[in-house]
Amino acid sequence: MILCGIDEAGRGPVIGPMVMAGVIVDEQGEAELKSIGVKDSKLLSPKEREDLFKKILSIAKDYKIVSLPPETIDSHMRDPNSNLNMLEAKTSSEILSSLKPDKAYIDLPDRNVSRYREWISSKLPSPVDLICEHKADQTYPVCSAASIIAKVTRDRYLDMLREQFGEDFGSGYTSDP
Repeated sequence: MILCGIDEAGRGPVIGPMVMAGVIVDEQGEAELKSIGVKDSKLLSPKEREDLFKKILSIAKDYKIVSLPPETIDSHMRDPNSNLNMLEAKTSSEILSSLKPDKAYIDLPDRNVSRYREWISSKLPSPVDLICEHKADQTYPVCSAASIIAKVTRDRYLDMLREQFGEDFGSGYTSDP
């Protein structure tokens, strides 16, 4: 069985993109992800995430990274028929359409599980067994792997911006002091 995990990093940033990642593994790859210690990216140091990033890519059968710039996020937030959850669902369906897994674990941003699952399913060219859960990145290794890929990708982009502008602006969230 081909498994996919999907997660994001940078939801609601004031600086930098929101990055979504999908990671594909088979059942053996899932066991390998467990053995190397993948877990939710928020529970790992930057160095641990960087080390795991390389290992995940060597285990993954395939992956897809989608960077959503602030302009894209803003346009969805201004659209009365859209919101950030719908943007994530749309991007998740694009990732799944590209990677074509049998089963997918998605870290759920929406309160309404069935609505989110149905929205994604309606956009897919072929059926996928969708498991949409809050904190899926803490429960399913392949979703943890996607969390790490998304976070490292976003962190690298922010490092590039820091170097370009000569400023340390923290993580790019309003919660930074």
